[in-house]
Amino acid sequence: MNIGPVEYLLIGFPGNKFTGEIAPALGRLIENNTVRVIDLVFVGKDADGNVTAFEFDQIEELAPFADLQGEAGGLLTEEDVAYAGAALEPNSSAALLVWEDTWATELATAIRNANGVVLEGARIPHDLVEQAMAELTATSRTASV
Repeated sequence: MNIGPVEYLLIGFPGNKFTGEIAPALGRLIENNTVRVIDLVFVGKDADGNVTAFEFDQIEELAPFADLQGEAGGLLTEEDVAYAGAALEPNSSAALLVWEDTWATELATAIRNANGVVLEGARIPHDLVEQAMAELTATSRTASV
């Protein structure tokens, strides 16, 4: 089976505040064949610290997630929900998203076919990239003067 890299993301929503911007952005990535959603679970923690998983049709602000194509579901376990819940403050929620980077399927297949093994990989935090790019820009400005 040819499959690209699979990633997960735990997105927290302090105070259970949703703006409705994530589902349309994710939908465009799916339409462009950039990603394929494998599983998506919403997790909440109440004021007493009780953790529950819930579906997008249980909260009005999450209804746009119903229109997303490709969710197979069933991959995330109760242990994954507990892990996500442990990261939450009381009265907050999170989305636990697992997706395939379909844009990288060809490269991933080529690496496997070449007997390549990924030794390490990581997502570089946005603030570190911004800082490095700002420093690079500042350095190039002073070098060109």
